[in-house]
Amino acid sequence: MRVPYQLDDKALEAPAYAHPGDAGFDLRASCELVIPAGEKALAPTGLRLAIPEGYAGLVWDRSGLAAKQGIHCLAGVIDSGYRGEVKVVLQNLGKEPFTVERGMRIAQLLVQPVARAELVRVEDLEKSSRGAGGFGSTGLQ
Repeated sequence: MRVPYQLDDKALEAPAYAHPGDAGFDLRASCELVIPAGEKALAPTGLRLAIPEGYAGLVWDRSGLAAKQGIHCLAGVIDSGYRGEVKVVLQNLGKEPFTVERGMRIAQLLVQPVARAELVRVEDLEKSSRGAGGFGSTGLQ
């Protein structure tokens, strides 16, 4: 599948998969910014995409940044019709300010097929074995 893209700054590295078999390609910060401890910030990437219809881009954490630095990426969905700059919401769960450097790999984007649901209003929902159980209702063991 082809995904056309543009970079606002030609000096930025092109988006790429780090290894064969990787699910997502890296998103890089297009400028430096400091995220205070316990705060969040919107990080620009300078990247614009034309994701094909029937697909969406899902923005996910980079595991190393989350595990080593306490930097968490809040969920993001890039719809196929969106042509603006991809931006990433980062949250600093650490105790110290964190500096995002220009060109730093801050998140990954997975391009996934999307099924379009037909929503049908009904009087009663079909019963299931789970019922309304949620939020840990099945326990930890």
